[in-house]
Amino acid sequence: MAESTVETYRVLESALRPLSFWYTQDNVEEVAVDSPGGIWLRLRGKYAYPWHYREDPKLTREYLNNIMYIIANSNDFMFNPAAGTPTVYATLPGGHRFSGIAGKNIQYDTTDEILGGVALAIRVYSENLSINMSDFGLEKGGRLKRLNKLQNVEDPDDPYERLLLSIKRGDHILVSGATATGKTTFLNNLITLLDEHERILTIEDTRELIVPHKNRVHIVLPRTQLTNTFDYRQVIDLAVRFTPDAIIGGEISTSNAGALWELMGSGHKNCFATIHAENPEAAYKAFLGRILHSYPTTDREKTLKEMRDKLRVVQINRNGNIRAITEIT
Repeated sequence: MAESTVETYRVLESALRPLSFWYTQDNVEEVAVDSPGGIWLRLRGKYAYPWHYREDPKLTREYLNNIMYIIANSNDFMFNPAAGTPTVYATLPGGHRFSGIAGKNIQYDTTDEILGGVALAIRVYSENLSINMSDFGLEKGGRLKRLNKLQNVEDPDDPYERLLLSIKRGDHILVSGATATGKTTFLNNLITLLDEHERILTIEDTRELIVPHKNRVHIVLPRTQLTNTFDYRQVIDLAVRFTPDAIIGGEISTSNAGALWELMGSGHKNCFATIHAENPEAAYKAFLGRILHSYPTTDREKTLKEMRDKLRVVQINRNGNIRAITEIT
């Protein structure tokens, strides 16, 4: 190894110490920083609680931004949020996988609108981790396990109970309605019904969603941000690496429809979004129409069938000042 490479490696290891203190601890599978001042730890083991939060004043906004520059420079990657390249993906010393984003694509509050936010995730690599097939529930003569016990539960007739079951089951939900029917307001109410311990990722072009969950990341892609190379295709990569339990999109548009539909098929639970349509069937077709703008070769009939099978529509209509849920598919 060349002397310059060794020196770069040492500098990187030294710079990483405030973070490596956490991700090198025993039984830690992943760490995530959603905003400065603290870190989330996901522990190994089937009985481990999913995420634990720890305060850490060393993880300042300045440090987190600097570490991304150092990681990028160490790997000869381009990273400059102000110039439109806000993400860093790299392998850290020890084989740990790093994913990070900084700048105005991450926004929690007005401070982030000015200075830009920061979020990162590190998937821990361990050579000594011993996992065999039985740990996945696969044994000779045994049966495959069904983890989601609600998957085959029949929908109740009561529409309210049907919606609650759908959320608990992890179904994807599309809130449909005309302008000013209250789609975003209703979507914000749906978010409050998600388990408070889940990790939530939101994807919007304008910050409108209100997420009470502590473990959350807000991604913003302004429609006017034309110089930024971070687009919805890259959002897919980032979302998968950030391992959210639920993904909440804003209004479905021609720019984000393909990405949201792909994320709905990527194994995540609850994916919510809104769309302008006058009834559930029109909502499916409007969603498909927007997907076709970016993916013109999409099989229409196959995609419509998949939507009807796995995407629940909550239809909101309005008569004067009266707003009401009129259908839940």
